[in-house]
Amino acid sequence: MSVIRSWKKVLESDLPNIVIELKEVVQPPCVIILDGPVGAGKTTFTRLFLEKGEAPSPTYSLINEVDNIVHADLYRIEKKEELIHLEIPMYLEEKDYFLIEWGMPYLYELQRIIGDEFKFYQLKIEIVNEKSRHFFLSKL
Repeated sequence: MSVIRSWKKVLESDLPNIVIELKEVVQPPCVIILDGPVGAGKTTFTRLFLEKGEAPSPTYSLINEVDNIVHADLYRIEKKEELIHLEIPMYLEEKDYFLIEWGMPYLYELQRIIGDEFKFYQLKIEIVNEKSRHFFLSKL
């Protein structure tokens, strides 16, 4: 796995431009696994990526669809076996992007379930300080 694009000292006001640049770099259909600690900005990034101003809450459903984008938050998943019950391939028909928060522990299972049609990327977010982040995009 190697970094194909990075952004340093990212402020929240920079995120709309990063979304644009990221969409220019990745090749749809693709899975983008958002990886970072609690509070890193995964959900904030997702809201901007969706271009709707808000990401649907995963409180009641783990997977949500917005236009040609599917968003999953796997924080509440406890065992990899639970992924099969989500019926992920059903959500991905005619979709370009699948954003997954907390997906890295399940990478192998996700690749197996989704198959080769989708390219996999990791967007790693590191907290620099309260306002600044580093973003690293890698192809998996």
